[in-house]
Amino acid sequence: MQPFEYANPTTVKEAVSQLGAKWGEADVLAGGTDLISMMKDYIATPKRVVNIKNIKELSGIRSSGSELRIGATVTLDELMENAVVRKSFPALADAARGVSSPQIRNMGTVGGDLCQRPRCWYYRGGFGLLAVKDGKALVPDGENKYHAILGNSGPAYFVSPSSLGPALIALGAKIRLVSASGTRDVTADKFFVTPTNDTTRETALMPNELLTEILVPVGATKNATYEVRQKEALDWPLATASVALTMSGTTISSARVVLGAVAPTPWAAAAAEKALAGKTLNAQLAEEAGKAAVEGAKPLSQNAYKVTLAKVAVKRALLQAAGIKA
Repeated sequence: MQPFEYANPTTVKEAVSQLGAKWGEADVLAGGTDLISMMKDYIATPKRVVNIKNIKELSGIRSSGSELRIGATVTLDELMENAVVRKSFPALADAARGVSSPQIRNMGTVGGDLCQRPRCWYYRGGFGLLAVKDGKALVPDGENKYHAILGNSGPAYFVSPSSLGPALIALGAKIRLVSASGTRDVTADKFFVTPTNDTTRETALMPNELLTEILVPVGATKNATYEVRQKEALDWPLATASVALTMSGTTISSARVVLGAVAPTPWAAAAAEKALAGKTLNAQLAEEAGKAAVEGAKPLSQNAYKVTLAKVAVKRALLQAAGIKA
């Protein structure tokens, strides 16, 4: 590892004072399941590491009127086992459960899941965030079986690694960011961004900001997350879908359908949402929504299979949310 300063604040105010004005000056340490490995591989070389695990105000899950507040340092295990989350937000519990390593669930945090860097093997191999060599993108003609099929017209071809992002977008969550100059809330669908160069990041978080909590509106939606993966052991999903349905009797008043692991950001499938509105859900409609969700997909040379998997994920997430057996 490259030598670094270590800060161990006990308050948010103290923590943000230790952050930098630009990326590379400081990185935040929570569970450490991603940052430590990146530092060992010299992909991340911060001058200062700011440990936030001892900041009590970043912990805990609690309901406050119309919102569920989830602290940034809540672990995936805590999220998955929380009674309120399991009852009212199964899409979040399903997504946390999908992180199938007990060790990572025990250490990994909600904030860390949202802020983790792409798992693209070109990026992790030192070719930069956009995987360019000698002015040419390596992904389109390279090993791209796990890369994006949507939003991949360039320059980013990686897929968003966040397990919770699609569910939070489907549920209409907000993400709270704090800096020395104040607090701002960003809706989950605006938090994830597609970078245009190697010096930017994949989220709206600025280098001088700390993600402190997630706020999920309490509502009567039927929601679920369904993942398609190669194996049940520790593995990254090949395609996921998170859905949230607002019902009027047996009719869908409105729907949110968000895909994961298929685009540089969690992908809101507007065509699928339109196909569901005003209709009664059944297996046929769920299948039609799955087809609509991947409209405009542009598979690369090795990942066309993801189109089929994304369709299946949407169909099964919808049926799961509605309590209909596939």
